[in-house]
Amino acid sequence: MDPKEACLKVLGDAAPETLHWTVVLDRALTGRLIDPFTTPDVRGVVVKTLAALAKDGRVVKVGTGVYRAAGG
Repeated sequence: MDPKEACLKVLGDAAPETLHWTVVLDRALTGRLIDPFTTPDVRGVVVKTLAALAKDGRVVKVGTGVYRAAGG
């Protein structure tokens, strides 16, 4: 699963709960949605992906590093 899909799945499953990006990363890794061995700089990728998804309106940035699924 690509990082964008993984972030959307984690936030969608947690809706309407808000999650810090570190929790999104942890849940994506423990759920084996993202492979840290094939995704270089997995932390940076998740942070950048969440920022891009917020800019596109697919997730909502609630605060510094805190996101929730759009519509939730």
